[in-house]
Amino acid sequence: MRLTVSRFWVISSILVMGLVLSILFPSVNPSSAEVVAQNKKQVVITAMLDDLGNVIKWDDLLRPAVQELKFRHPDLNIQINYTTTPYNQTRSHLLNSLGNKSAIDLVSVDQIWLGDFAQRGYLANLTDYVKIWGRSSDWYQTNFDGGVYKGRVYGIWAWTDVRGMWYWKDLLNKAGVDPNSLKSWDGYIASARKINSILGPDGISGAALVGLNYSPDLWYPYLWMLGGDIIVMKSGHPVKGSYWFPAYNSSAGVKALEFIKEQVNSGIKPLKSNPDKLFVDRKLAVLQSGSWVPGAFPRQHWPTFDQKIGFIPMFPVPKGVNRTSTMMGGWELAIPQTSKNKELAWELITLMVDPRLMSPWLKQTGFLPTQKSIGSGPELTQLNQAIPYYGDMVSMIPIGKSRPVASEYPQIAEHVRHAIEEVYYGIKQPKQALDDAAKESAKALGW
Repeated sequence: MRLTVSRFWVISSILVMGLVLSILFPSVNPSSAEVVAQNKKQVVITAMLDDLGNVIKWDDLLRPAVQELKFRHPDLNIQINYTTTPYNQTRSHLLNSLGNKSAIDLVSVDQIWLGDFAQRGYLANLTDYVKIWGRSSDWYQTNFDGGVYKGRVYGIWAWTDVRGMWYWKDLLNKAGVDPNSLKSWDGYIASARKINSILGPDGISGAALVGLNYSPDLWYPYLWMLGGDIIVMKSGHPVKGSYWFPAYNSSAGVKALEFIKEQVNSGIKPLKSNPDKLFVDRKLAVLQSGSWVPGAFPRQHWPTFDQKIGFIPMFPVPKGVNRTSTMMGGWELAIPQTSKNKELAWELITLMVDPRLMSPWLKQTGFLPTQKSIGSGPELTQLNQAIPYYGDMVSMIPIGKSRPVASEYPQIAEHVRHAIEEVYYGIKQPKQALDDAAKESAKALGW
């Protein structure tokens, strides 16, 4: 009996000691979940993204997409590590990193940079991925084409924006201006003059021209509605056979710039300050600007937004032209050539643009869809109920155009901007300004 008691105490002591050790040193006895986690392959997806104005957070789109990616790959321990950069630094930051062969898996590329990045060999060719994916037909044609360079897909245009006319209803009413008069070139100028004469003493302007670096973006719609284009493909290039050639100095371009000159002559001034802010501060009655304007007002004001502010989904058109136009911008998701996780990065892109995840993101941000399935039906109804004039803005996407994907486009835009400013300030007539600019653009394109 004494031996049995001794054995009992020995066994009890061992069990107690084991329990104490397991509490003090839990790693000595790892759980099955930890063993599984340790056995998973570790994958870190790195991304370099624009900061989206440091107001909208990528987390709200990336988090659910990465969560779904992890669910699809239970054998992988997937993490994402991303950095953001202000817009005016994003392009140079990306060029430096990709030029130095940094291993990056995902980047956000402004639509106007895509051709330059692709031409440099910095972006992976996504054409085969897109064919297998089978969803490209759901993209509005212009938005899909904006990710194509020399017949190959290098980016997926994730969301877009449009430009139209915004106006304060009470200010136009006070000046006795019918908003419908803004729809024609002559009516737009006459309305601006009338507002200036009546509300000018109160420090309110009828309309304004943009004297900032994005002035071409608000001129292109006039060029396009007249049948013109920025650049066209032309044969006879000294090196490349057929290549892009400046076309914005065509008769359509001259007529479009003459309308700008008419505005200046009528007292509509080019502004070096931000016209959007002047509009929000009620110092500007009519504003030609983008689909981001509602976002400049607090969300709690959105339910009554359309009672105070009107939106016309068009740019003014000249006599004889029945179809307006607009310009679309936005961000594209692309995979650098240096990525070590191309297939996972591509899968992540497809998840980010999946309507199930993209629609809530659009509702939160106010961005516009690049996918037809979101721009119609129940999805559009929900978005239209949440965001002022959303349906009207989406209606402009099929008539919108994008800027060229030619790698030289940033230089061309500067030439156009310079021509516009020469007309703003009476230095040159429209035709001379555009012809001189086109000569510079032709040189930049290698002609």
